[in-house]
Amino acid sequence: MTELGGFQDRVARVDLTTGGVTYESIDEDDARKYIGARGLGVKYVFEQGPDVDPLGPDNLLAFMNGPLSGTQVTMSGRIAVCTKSPLTGTVTDSHQGGWSGARLKWAGFDGLLFEGEADEPVYAYIEDGEVELRDAAHLWGKGVHETRDAIEEEVDGSYGKNLSIMGIGPGGENGVRYACIMNEDDRASGRGGTGCVMGSKNLKAVVVKSNTRMPQPADSETFQEGHRQAMQAITESEVTAPNEGGLSMYGTNVLMNIGEEMDGLPTKNGRYTSTASMHEAEGVDIDAERVSGENVRENILVDEPTCHSCPVACKKEVEVQVMHKGEEMNVRTESYEYESAYALGPNSGHTERDDIALMIDRCNDMGVDTIETGNMMAMAMEMSEEGKLEDVGELDWGDSETMVDMIERIACREDDLADLLAEGARRIADRKDAHDNSLAVKGQTIAAYDPRCMKGMGIGYATSNRGACHLRGYTPAAEILGIPEKVDPYEYEGKGELTAEFQDLHAISDSFDICKFNAFAEGIEEYVTQYNGMTGFDVTEDDLLEAGERIYNLERYYNNLAGFDGADDSLPARFLEDGIRGQGASEGEYCELEEMKDEYYKHRGWVDGVVPDDKLDELGIDIGPGTGVSAGDSSAPADD
Repeated sequence: MTELGGFQDRVARVDLTTGGVTYESIDEDDARKYIGARGLGVKYVFEQGPDVDPLGPDNLLAFMNGPLSGTQVTMSGRIAVCTKSPLTGTVTDSHQGGWSGARLKWAGFDGLLFEGEADEPVYAYIEDGEVELRDAAHLWGKGVHETRDAIEEEVDGSYGKNLSIMGIGPGGENGVRYACIMNEDDRASGRGGTGCVMGSKNLKAVVVKSNTRMPQPADSETFQEGHRQAMQAITESEVTAPNEGGLSMYGTNVLMNIGEEMDGLPTKNGRYTSTASMHEAEGVDIDAERVSGENVRENILVDEPTCHSCPVACKKEVEVQVMHKGEEMNVRTESYEYESAYALGPNSGHTERDDIALMIDRCNDMGVDTIETGNMMAMAMEMSEEGKLEDVGELDWGDSETMVDMIERIACREDDLADLLAEGARRIADRKDAHDNSLAVKGQTIAAYDPRCMKGMGIGYATSNRGACHLRGYTPAAEILGIPEKVDPYEYEGKGELTAEFQDLHAISDSFDICKFNAFAEGIEEYVTQYNGMTGFDVTEDDLLEAGERIYNLERYYNNLAGFDGADDSLPARFLEDGIRGQGASEGEYCELEEMKDEYYKHRGWVDGVVPDDKLDELGIDIGPGTGVSAGDSSAPADD
């Protein structure tokens, strides 16, 4: 590859079956078309074949950083993990913050590609441009926290100085389909079951040792101008301003009270649109304010750690004293996130703040996704109420004490109920005739945004390439925060196009790889200037937006070849016209999905959720056999 700023031009391909490691360059044309991180990672996964078994040795597990990872760029401490998901069967990418992505870049790599399956547990040790596989049999069965402490001592490194560890807990080892990969800062590649794939390969951890070696921009003058503009935008934003903005003060959980007031907070497995509505209907002592960012900051906040090159510091570290089964426990953990608090709290029928902190800590140690774990327990609670789990065991609404223990039971598949919940919503629904109890799209459950209130999230969940996800296209930026401009959350017209634009923009930031929160302040202009300055490219705003569109279409193309089409772009029935209408401020609302899908497909140029071959040609996607679909098959009217 021609030497480009921001790239190390080195990717390690690790065959876990043989133990062999080879090193390769990045093709410059691929770097131009797919940027890095998510984009390049998905291309590597695509080349392995969309028909692979997610838990088989042929599935590729790619750890990828981007051309802006580990640089001076604000919020550039991200890394993408790309693979075929064992939860959904789609392509997936899951990102984590902290310092792991930056440190991998500083250690000399743009990516690590793991294939095959080790005979015995191993961990990968990365230092000075080399990868070595080491024995991890003594670490197998240990929680994430104990594992990383043992490795820190073993490799003579130090967290916060020169060492990062990305590892799995019992959840990944035991094949929980939503197991995640955790790093030393309790940041997670949480969604899609990346930790489950890692466990199937007998790969316990990826250990990176490196001092700070930030890449220098190819065009320093252009880069510094873009960086200055970006910093100014971040410091002036009401959302991201350091020590002042809502995200900086309260973390992601700044949205808890906002979502509650809008009646846009799914509660009790999505039966209600707020805890107030549940309280009014059932008289249950539940109040979202108890688990809000404001409450957390006032009562249990102890530290505000941050990621590489980030002045916002959205991570909120908490400490609580909890009585659990007669034992007083002291828990200190990151991070009391909005999504985690929602799924483990209101959506499961309770708002016990300190118990939720304990649950988050246990999920982190067991290595399971907090969103999916909470939603699985909410699903089980509703199924128990309807008598659908009598043969395997039951779970009561709001039983926070049992929920704490259930997390470890799920991670270890200790009993019939836990073993069932470890399989994820789609398989539970298939086995127990419980599709009406599922909040999943393509097998992955929703986040803390109710599509009866925020219609953009409805089409966003439905068309996300990795299953229900708020981070593929974060339309609440416009629907709640007015970024880049305020739109009516209850209006469905225009949301198809808006969602597609957000999806393409986030595909860019995920491929840089920088935090999506920068989009609350920065825009495409700052992206282009910093990207050109770092790499030495000379792309326009349109060039970069086309790259985002190309990446999103590549993912959809992969999913089409894996058997997904427009029928899979669905929503849980309770959010639709014949389901459960919204309450309170969302009184009578439902999600007009089909109308939004028509608009979305027309904007995308897709035919019933399938990328036609002429769209692939238009975007220069020249891998794979094509879908065999022509845009001429579309019944949608042509653009004016």
